[in-house]
Amino acid sequence: MLTLSFRHWASAALLAGGLLGSLPTLADQPPPEAASGFARITAPTAFDHAMIVTANPLASDAGAAILRQGGSAVDALIAAQWVLGLTEPQSSGLGGGGFLLTHDGKRTLQSWDGRETAPAAARGERFIGTDGKPLPFSQAVASGKAVGVPGLVAMLYAAHQQHGKLPWAALAQPAIQLAEQGFAVSPRLYTLLVQETRLQADANARRYFFSEDGRPRPVGSLLRNPDYADTLRRIARRGPAGFYQGPVAADMVRAVQNHPTPGDLTLADLASYRPKQRAPLCGPYRQWQVCGMGAPSSGGVAVLQLLGMLARFQLNTLPPTSADAVHLYSEAGRLAFADRERYLADPDFVAVPQAGLIAPDYLAARSQLIDPQRSHGPARAGEPAGVKLSAWGRDAAPELPSTTHLVAFDRDGRAASMTSSVEDAFGSRIMVRGFLLNNQMTDFSFLPEQDGAPVANRIQPGKRPRSAMSPTLVLDQQGQVQMAVGSPGGSLIIHYVAQALLGLLEWRLDPQAAANLPHYGSRNGPTELEADQQLERLIEPLRQRGHEVKLTPMTSGLSIIVRQPQGGYLGGADPRREGKVSGF
Repeated sequence: MLTLSFRHWASAALLAGGLLGSLPTLADQPPPEAASGFARITAPTAFDHAMIVTANPLASDAGAAILRQGGSAVDALIAAQWVLGLTEPQSSGLGGGGFLLTHDGKRTLQSWDGRETAPAAARGERFIGTDGKPLPFSQAVASGKAVGVPGLVAMLYAAHQQHGKLPWAALAQPAIQLAEQGFAVSPRLYTLLVQETRLQADANARRYFFSEDGRPRPVGSLLRNPDYADTLRRIARRGPAGFYQGPVAADMVRAVQNHPTPGDLTLADLASYRPKQRAPLCGPYRQWQVCGMGAPSSGGVAVLQLLGMLARFQLNTLPPTSADAVHLYSEAGRLAFADRERYLADPDFVAVPQAGLIAPDYLAARSQLIDPQRSHGPARAGEPAGVKLSAWGRDAAPELPSTTHLVAFDRDGRAASMTSSVEDAFGSRIMVRGFLLNNQMTDFSFLPEQDGAPVANRIQPGKRPRSAMSPTLVLDQQGQVQMAVGSPGGSLIIHYVAQALLGLLEWRLDPQAAANLPHYGSRNGPTELEADQQLERLIEPLRQRGHEVKLTPMTSGLSIIVRQPQGGYLGGADPRREGKVSGF
């Protein structure tokens, strides 16, 4: 049962064995992390001065302690992220990457790209088997081939150089202390370990997460990770050099190259990694400016497309879980995902038509394809200004990131919104020096060509794979940041974030009610409804409008903060995970 405090209403098949000319829909893919329950949270949390929301209570409390010490929003996110790499290792960590939006509390908005890169030796046929077919995802993911060059440490250090107030080394202390003293296995971590089938193949991971009898360490048992503490100390002392050079780097390369399915990560790949600052992607919605991450993330484009196509409809007159609202939203989703699969990739390698994809005239034309009474069915990508549809082949990369999201406001009004990830749950299942390595290479298309044309998101040396991560900040007409939003969840991140924004901006929900909203949408396949959220009543009305309907788990992890007009902040944490709002 879901309790919503509405203001206006109280109410893998993957690519396995697939033929080169046939691609599955995103809806065929399992959720990136298994569901582990639904907490009943009906009211938002308020703090007067500063706030942070993360997916784990220990991480939120660590970030709040940094805020109380005078740390910036970025400082708080860094401290919380180091804790998340320990307490929520299935989702993010040192061996992964991420995207970050920052606002200085005045008028300066920045976006930071810490996405992993393909090793220099990577080639487009990386995940094609000897039979000429794409490898099964299960075979590709838990391998050295899946590991990209991690970007998170370098990105956070670069952001701290500009926005940090406390010393870099101080931000690692909460996680170091927790790693040495130990932390209790949470119900969610235990649930995911029970369902995990490939992690025990790694000796380091087996010793750490499992008892001698092969069973996961039970809920409440104390996990100590001195190797993680040592790695963090090296990073605290030397900055990125403590990670990308020296013993930690050497052990990462050794683990990848000596894996039974070896990869090609090198010391040179690690030493040459650089985060990037990219132009934030902003667009209007009503009186707001919604700002997100540009390519190689597809999240910023897709979220703005969804909002832009829906702007002509009076959604505020429709209950958010009505058949009308679900129909309109899902039809917009088909169009946005059709464009996403065709055009979005690393802009350093591909001319991504971002401006054309969010141009008002283009979105108005795409919106006219939405019939208020009848489903369009599978949508074709459009042709934004400056590009031909035939230039690129369709991409249906698996993209099953096990991901986390953090948002923070400090007492000076600075804001930060960050999504970080190791990709699939527990990443590549390769554990090195207390942390897990990513499998982000599987976010590239397994097929370098499709439909007789190159795939924009194909593998190339040094390239960053497409992502759905959608860290978002909402600005008012004066350019002041008012909201911070984001979620994990694979390609469904786009829907989770767009729906939360509609909840906040269209239906005027508080942040907790927006996080509680049942999920739905289409990724240009069937219309997906969140299972166990009382949406079954919509199946028949949607089918009558021509929808193919699928009930599926939707394990979002929304973190939301809204600045209050009278001062202070309201926060909401997704009830589907173990999130917590902390502050002072």
